[in-house]
Amino acid sequence: MLQRRDFMKTCSAMGLAGTLFPGVLWAQAEGQGAQRITKEMIENAAAIADVLIADEYKQMMLDDLNKQTKGYEQVYQLHIPNSVAPALLFDPVLPGMTFETVRKPIRISKAPSIAAPNNLDDLAFASVRQLAELVRTKKVSSFALTEMYLRRLKKYDPTLNFVVTLTEDRALAQAKKADAETAAGKYRGPLHGLPWGAKDLLATKGYRTTWGAGGFENQMIDEDATVVKRLDDAGAVLVAKLTLGALALGDHWFGGVTRNPWNTSQGSSGSSAGPASATAAGCVAFSIGSETLGSISSPSSRCGCTGLRPTFGLVPRTGSMALSWTMDKLGPICRTVEDCALVLQAIHGPDGHDRTVHSVAFNWDANLEWRHLRIGYLKAEFEGKPAQPLEPDKPERPRTPDEQKKINEQKTRRDALRARAEYDRKYNEAALAKLREMGVNLIPVEFPKFPYDAIRVMLNAEAAAAFDELTRTGKDKLLTSQEDHDWPNVFRTARLIPAVEYIQAARARTLVMEAMARVFDGIDVIVVPTAGSDQREITNLTGHPAVILPNGLRGPDAPKFPFDDPSDLQNAGGPGTPTSLTFLGRLYGEAELLSFASAYQEATAFHLQHPKMISE
Repeated sequence: MLQRRDFMKTCSAMGLAGTLFPGVLWAQAEGQGAQRITKEMIENAAAIADVLIADEYKQMMLDDLNKQTKGYEQVYQLHIPNSVAPALLFDPVLPGMTFETVRKPIRISKAPSIAAPNNLDDLAFASVRQLAELVRTKKVSSFALTEMYLRRLKKYDPTLNFVVTLTEDRALAQAKKADAETAAGKYRGPLHGLPWGAKDLLATKGYRTTWGAGGFENQMIDEDATVVKRLDDAGAVLVAKLTLGALALGDHWFGGVTRNPWNTSQGSSGSSAGPASATAAGCVAFSIGSETLGSISSPSSRCGCTGLRPTFGLVPRTGSMALSWTMDKLGPICRTVEDCALVLQAIHGPDGHDRTVHSVAFNWDANLEWRHLRIGYLKAEFEGKPAQPLEPDKPERPRTPDEQKKINEQKTRRDALRARAEYDRKYNEAALAKLREMGVNLIPVEFPKFPYDAIRVMLNAEAAAAFDELTRTGKDKLLTSQEDHDWPNVFRTARLIPAVEYIQAARARTLVMEAMARVFDGIDVIVVPTAGSDQREITNLTGHPAVILPNGLRGPDAPKFPFDDPSDLQNAGGPGTPTSLTFLGRLYGEAELLSFASAYQEATAFHLQHPKMISE
């Protein structure tokens, strides 16, 4: 077979290495199982890549391209596992930035006054702080809590489809150990004895780690992820491996679609689909999710949870499935902001393996004086004019019935999204009013304008590399979803991204980081609508932390999405579903970010509302 290294070398000599041409031609030849590259292949690839190549150069290229030498095939033969990171590190920290490195004793909120109920299910929606006090004072045992949450997981999973694997034996053994330690006076802290759920991309010894994907249903990884180890050390009890969309995309996994407890005709969004659904349904005390480009934010918003996406490089990802080495982050999905802080306190910091993690301290202080913080808000997104209807397009030729049907559906979708955005505007306006009522002086800010979609090509390239063998072997056909936006198509397309363009995107990303540093100059926290802007894409590229929290329930007059397919990621909103608000923080500024978000949450109390299907 043709050898790719010589092929790429020749393209480089021709001055074509930074264009689309090499990838197009190689993919064409490889896809045909060609023994030789032909002149016709070069002409076809050049046309696709919009590269002008003179005839005499085509013949010159043929002579070299068809030499048989060692090349990329040798790298393929290494069968590099997903756990191996490239020798390139992303660091969101710019020159001159300094951070707190000294860890201080945790300062949690005042002990709540809470009694043990006759029916333990009445504690299903209790906060981590409340449950911690019950366990600490021996009013409720870890074993009883664990049995209660396991029972609820079994009860609601048939409807919500959020469990991949129950870790029942492990959980009951851990709960017994936690109770024995409590009785002996060994209390490990606020997570001691509390049942939690892990997104099933965290490796756990003795249990399968499926990544939610067909073809990986029985994958066993003989290690515990660092986050799992740290929660074990904190005394927490792992009760379940929870669902994620296949290879961390959406809420559609090999077992079906994970549902939104507020409206079970909708998916829970993703990719941290199971953690958000199970937490919202009161089936775990808290959960751990991951985010690359919205995978904590989106399901937390859809399911009415409080989610924290930490700063890139704060929580080690060792033992977690890699999707994008420069963007992946792990974080908690909980019921309250302080719950997120208590979980983050246990899981952050270097582990000696994930080389992106900085030795930066997170010192939670529930009594931090948030009124001294400088608060910005994305004025244009909160106070922008309503979107104007789109002008109908005028086709150059008559459309086929299928083309017209597709265009009509796209218009229906756009109209539905616009209607939901307009309806939700009042919740954003109410949030600003509440913040001002709290005495917050809101400072208007604007985010920089960059071609974010073009920079995001880094994610697609890294994801395609992480699952390169899946694509080359054709096993990507085992993944449940095969639409144009799903990973199989994205991975194939990403193989045509030139290396030079990946580097150019990384350089543009540096410009975004510098611009965002200027935005945060003089600002501690920025309040933004969760949906409707580039904020999620921007801050995932720059590594800034975010807290997403409930911001009220839509009324009975809320517009419904016109299509009822639960696997449709745009199927959201409607009567009785949660809205959300997002708070963005400075790099490694989680202590201040969470303190301010907690103050807003306490002032609004939207987090105390629960899904009707669970409450009834």
